[in-house]
Amino acid sequence: MAAAARARVAHLLRQLQRASCQCPTHSHTYSQAPGLSPSGKTTDYAFEMAVSNIRYGAGVTKEVGMDLQNLGAKNVCLMTDKNLSQLPPVQAVMDSLVKNGICFQVYDDVRVEPTDTSFKEAIEFAKKGAFDAYVAVGGGSTMDTCKAANLYASSPHSDFLDYVNAPIGKGKPVSVPLKPLIAVPTTTGTGSETTGVAVFDYQHLKVKTGIASRAIKPTLGLIDPLHTLHMPERLVANSGFDVLCHALESYTALPYHMRSPCPSNPIMRPAYQGSNPISDLWAVHALRIVAKYMKRAVRNPDDLEARSHMHLASAFAGIGFGNAGVHLCHGMSYPISGLVKTYKAKDYNVDHPLVPHGLSVVLTSPAVFTFTAQMFPERHLETAEILGADIRTSRTQDAGPVLADTLRKFLFDLDVDDGLAAVGYTKADIPALVKGTLPQERVTKLAPRPQSEEDLSALFEASMKLY
Repeated sequence: MAAAARARVAHLLRQLQRASCQCPTHSHTYSQAPGLSPSGKTTDYAFEMAVSNIRYGAGVTKEVGMDLQNLGAKNVCLMTDKNLSQLPPVQAVMDSLVKNGICFQVYDDVRVEPTDTSFKEAIEFAKKGAFDAYVAVGGGSTMDTCKAANLYASSPHSDFLDYVNAPIGKGKPVSVPLKPLIAVPTTTGTGSETTGVAVFDYQHLKVKTGIASRAIKPTLGLIDPLHTLHMPERLVANSGFDVLCHALESYTALPYHMRSPCPSNPIMRPAYQGSNPISDLWAVHALRIVAKYMKRAVRNPDDLEARSHMHLASAFAGIGFGNAGVHLCHGMSYPISGLVKTYKAKDYNVDHPLVPHGLSVVLTSPAVFTFTAQMFPERHLETAEILGADIRTSRTQDAGPVLADTLRKFLFDLDVDDGLAAVGYTKADIPALVKGTLPQERVTKLAPRPQSEEDLSALFEASMKLY
């Protein structure tokens, strides 16, 4: 990076550390600093842990047919994507279904990084099929698509935006019973087998949004590490970055007892509730696994030990963030993915421009954690130490730069593109990126520090180059 550019980024990061707009327009009651909860507003006093049943083991996929038999399923929808439909994970599921006499139909038109259109196509297939159970075999795109199909087929008269997160949708609570859904994750990243979240690109606004409800979480997640051996290098890397940011963001999120408003009814308590003592345990444990095994998993496709641990770390982080939530890295990632121009990631066999989710999340992480560190510096230093930093002489005011530098080294070692500029964005795109972040209040308001539009602009600019 040229000296002038480095100086500019350093100046922006110093500004982000020091400044935060506290005017009435930009000070979110949802994300106040400790002790600043405004009078008259009641913050929450409880948190709830919801997680799918999980079964782990090499070869455990062969049990899926028996599970469906035990559930009394007679007509099953098997969802996957075109690439996976030809690979061993899907074959293993079909073999088990056939062996156990399960009648099923395959839907293999799942889109990698789904859109509202691709969700609706899957929903239409599910409605016509009148299925009594679902099996999702794939990464987050497949599992999320299957959750949406199950939801809207179970609530056939609902408008699509009824359950989509506000402010883009109506954010209605889910009160209808859903059919059993068994998730078989084949990537080491999203943790979607444990969560009640389904994310998609809303094409009209060119932003990512989603559905978040405990009601849509899978009935069972079958975590079979043998499925990770088919994953190419960049898919392992980008999936792992999602695990990394799930853990970092949920651990540094606004604490649950500082989130407002307090729900008037438990059904209104959001799935993403803020950091809490149980999610913290899962997030830290996932982070330790990432630090120990991720580089091995990326570099050696035959390292079953490393890939198995990353597969578990994905679920662990999913349990954590699925109840605590994420914040700015994810909130800012949605327009990064949604506004993609021509970038096509290596190792992804798709016919459309694509910034993979994990990559879009991690590119802003050094800037984001520089910005948030002043609120809970001890947690930021702790995570930096887990990732390999020597913090023995670090001061609390150094927490942001220490974690940011640790992340840059980690990303550089794993050959990550050099910032947003390397995936096709320029400074001229920043207003559109900010505009795409503003509707993501479900996650951005869980940041420990409020952010203005000017703060977001500076974060995007500081993320244009990493090294």
